[in-house]
Amino acid sequence: MRANSIYSTILLIVTLTIGCVPAQKFRETDQKLKNCNSELEQLKQKQEQLTVENTEMKQQLDRTSSQLNSLIKDSLAKAGELDRLGKENNRLNKIYADLQESQESILKGNAHETAKLLKQLQATQEDLKKKEESLKKTEKTLDDKKLNLDNLTLELEKRDVRLKDLEKILFRKDSVVAALRSKVSKALLGFENDGLTVKIQNGKVYVSLEEKLLFKSGSIIVDPKGIEALKKLAKVLEQNADINVSIEGHTDNVPFKTGGNIKDNWDLSVLRGTSIIRILLDGSDIDPKRLTASGRGEFAPISSNSSAESRAKNRRTEIILTPKLDELFKILENN
Repeated sequence: MRANSIYSTILLIVTLTIGCVPAQKFRETDQKLKNCNSELEQLKQKQEQLTVENTEMKQQLDRTSSQLNSLIKDSLAKAGELDRLGKENNRLNKIYADLQESQESILKGNAHETAKLLKQLQATQEDLKKKEESLKKTEKTLDDKKLNLDNLTLELEKRDVRLKDLEKILFRKDSVVAALRSKVSKALLGFENDGLTVKIQNGKVYVSLEEKLLFKSGSIIVDPKGIEALKKLAKVLEQNADINVSIEGHTDNVPFKTGGNIKDNWDLSVLRGTSIIRILLDGSDIDPKRLTASGRGEFAPISSNSSAESRAKNRRTEIILTPKLDELFKILENN
């Protein structure tokens, strides 16, 4: 599936770039991760579009049903008219027979009057024939519209089924996200005062850890208290194998003092992400394919960087937990 292809591409890039690699590679990785998030938003928009289309189809069904009722009334009226014309035709046929019976005497008495009556009879018969043809056309139109209404009803039923399937999957996903947040919050209870927050955003669980909980300034080595929190989080991830994990490193806008293998804030944010991945994997049964490390440097701040306090908020690591959406992608592909 397309989502798996995207995740595999990101994983391959991350695997090739563990260590010291050019900053361009990390920007590419970051862009692909943004594309993944964008695709998820597009899926939600598409689900909303399906809901709008379903409403439109129902409105169209109501209009067509109204037209059908109108055509049925018109057909009944025309059937009555046809019956009347049939009786009129019988009456005219009788007149015609009477005329034929007395034709000889009429011709002898008034040839002009006979021609007039015959012409009137012919005109009446032609008019009756035209009305019969018109009624047949009306009946065919009614049949065509009824067939179209049946097709619209069937398509609407299919859309309703797909929409209900989507709603069930989204509801189940929201339930999974809420339960996951509860498990994570419970596992990390006691670390909130050390700069750790857990929240739900855009259908995902965000575990945000400030620098003071994990790293010393400019370092990529996780402090013991941070390791303790990450180990507890790893236990939750082991028990929820259908959750993908993305680790994003963030810095403030203060330029990194170059030295050693770390060149700038980009390097620092990415290497912190990979350091956390290694701790999560150490001694755990977590499948490495579920994990993605990335760094966003100073370019995704949550505060203004205008003070020491606001810069401290920006120096953070976000662990993003995303339920797999395989069922949702299957339904959208078959749509």
